[in-house]
Amino acid sequence: MKAIWNDQVIAESDETVVVEGNHYFPPESIHTDYFKPSDTHTVCPWKGTASYYTLEVDGKQNEDAAWYYPETSELAKNIKGYVAFWNGVEVKEA
Repeated sequence: MKAIWNDQVIAESDETVVVEGNHYFPPESIHTDYFKPSDTHTVCPWKGTASYYTLEVDGKQNEDAAWYYPETSELAKNIKGYVAFWNGVEVKEA
């Protein structure tokens, strides 16, 4: 799978985990140059507290377009640290 935003591949992996229709990419599969930490956090009742990244590609920003769970509940331990996308990020087969 590939995650693409602003015509740039920002993550690529053949080992994503699908949860609730979202592909979660292993942390080592993201191109960290495009990811800037955000202060945003949200809580999922069964996964835990999510942290966010703002994407920056060629001078354009996509605020809070990627999220991950640095710590998870026991039910979501298979996606701990994995990164998922939304807000205009295209996720498709490589």
